[in-house]
Amino acid sequence: MTKKTKDIIVGYLFLAPAILLFLVFIAEPVVASIILSFTEYNIITPSKFVGLDNIKQFFQDDRLGLVYWNTFKYILILTPLHVILGLLLALAVQRKMAKGWKYFYRTVFYFPVLATSAAVAVAWSFIFNTDFGILNYFLSLFGIDAVPWMQSPNWVFLAVALYSFWKFIGNAFLYYFIGLQNIPETLYEAAEIDGADKIQRFFNITLPMLSPMLFFVLVTTLIGTTQIFDEPYLITGGGPGDASRSVNMYIYEIAFQHHEMGYASTVSISLFLVILLITAFQFSFSKKWVSYDQE
Repeated sequence: MTKKTKDIIVGYLFLAPAILLFLVFIAEPVVASIILSFTEYNIITPSKFVGLDNIKQFFQDDRLGLVYWNTFKYILILTPLHVILGLLLALAVQRKMAKGWKYFYRTVFYFPVLATSAAVAVAWSFIFNTDFGILNYFLSLFGIDAVPWMQSPNWVFLAVALYSFWKFIGNAFLYYFIGLQNIPETLYEAAEIDGADKIQRFFNITLPMLSPMLFFVLVTTLIGTTQIFDEPYLITGGGPGDASRSVNMYIYEIAFQHHEMGYASTVSISLFLVILLITAFQFSFSKKWVSYDQE
């Protein structure tokens, strides 16, 4: 056996755990979903092949358009919040201050990510309560009438967005903060000597050097927001009606409440294709603005 062959075998042995996890938790479920999408299956009885019936139901489903529109609105609201405000928070903490304060702010911003979603959602449900919620109490101090945060289709998205921003902004903040620490200080010193002000240093040094991390945050945020489930499920239950129900919540309802595994698989494949298209679109344009040259 040649050294090259041994190296190849050793390489595959190191990759084996990752390949096994991919096959078991990603490839197998995807293949199973594709197969189930052509069947009628309710877990209890054996699956029955129904051909394209699930696809026909997909295009005739009146609720599906609404839940996809809801998901799109979540994307429009949450993506700018996480991508832009996460960067602003990281820039604020990165500026010159005592190390103790830096540790404090980093803990404050990231701690909600570590908190249990269900427990935190209970607290936020009380905060958004129309009659005795603390948020409406503070609004009343300024003469503003009580807002039906979880009862009105016009306000429910803002309620979910506020909870999601507080709960998960720490992820974007942490990625940006790590990226900012990796930018050489000498670049800022040289630019300052050349007479560049703070705005010029931000657009000519910080953004280009941070563009790979910005791209990563954008991709992961869009994927996560498209798959949003915890926030509307725990805060509003998808209500009122279907006003805040996301595609992932609808898939859960079809599969585990109505026990229509075949149709749920069809909807999940459609969501997979949407995420694939969004991600492919982002990667196709990333070369125009993402710079990996760190010299």
